[in-house]
Amino acid sequence: MSDVAIVTLCSAPRLEHLRNQLRATAGVPRIVVWIGDDEAPALDAEAVVRIPPGDDGLRLAAARNAGARIAEELGARLLVFLDADCIPGAELLGRYRDAAAQHPDAVLCGPVTYLPAGAALDAASLRASTRPHAARPAPPPGTLQQAGPEEYPLFWSLSFATTPAVWRDVGGFDERYEGYGGEDTDFAFALRRSSTPMIWVGGADAYHQHHETSSPPWQHLDDILRNGSRFAEKWGEWPMTGWLEAFERAGAITREGDGWRRPSA
Repeated sequence: MSDVAIVTLCSAPRLEHLRNQLRATAGVPRIVVWIGDDEAPALDAEAVVRIPPGDDGLRLAAARNAGARIAEELGARLLVFLDADCIPGAELLGRYRDAAAQHPDAVLCGPVTYLPAGAALDAASLRASTRPHAARPAPPPGTLQQAGPEEYPLFWSLSFATTPAVWRDVGGFDERYEGYGGEDTDFAFALRRSSTPMIWVGGADAYHQHHETSSPPWQHLDDILRNGSRFAEKWGEWPMTGWLEAFERAGAITREGDGWRRPSA
């Protein structure tokens, strides 16, 4: 087993994106956690495990925890998490390795570029298309920048890395979250509470393959309300407020005290 393993969650709608990622990471140990209702297909990976949905939807938190455990059992000393629709840049693994050597007690976050439809996925084309999302810090390649306390909510699970020891110390993701939303920010708040450093890793670029989305994500409204309420009970504030306010403006939900709910019939 290599010192690095890539952990990826996938379900049927993202299978072709995952196959693109697997082709791009040939030679690197991959652990795929299948999160759909169906059985996992045959995949070119060191391990494929299925985490079925729970009563309230996909169990993303439980799936990431399972992938981390398997990677550690296989001997990985650095866990690299990539969403199924992300392609790692040519330097992503090397940058994460170098950053982990300097900050073994940290969670490491690389920049993410969102690709347009039809974008070429070869290494040269990806390099030329690098445009890190402006919502988060993206220091120059080779630069490491420690996040301030106010930046922890900018954590995204679609590309990050850490050691098994840090994962265990933080406790992984809170598996009470099911369905869409909230578990990322919950993990970030747990990092901040435990004083675990979060490092922005310049040049550890990932590329998000295009697929249709909606903003706000109407198909996940009830998940967002449920997980947002759970988060607020735990942390004293609501996550995903931009989406919640958009739902409110559209009349789909109303404010109730410090939170939101669906209007009474």
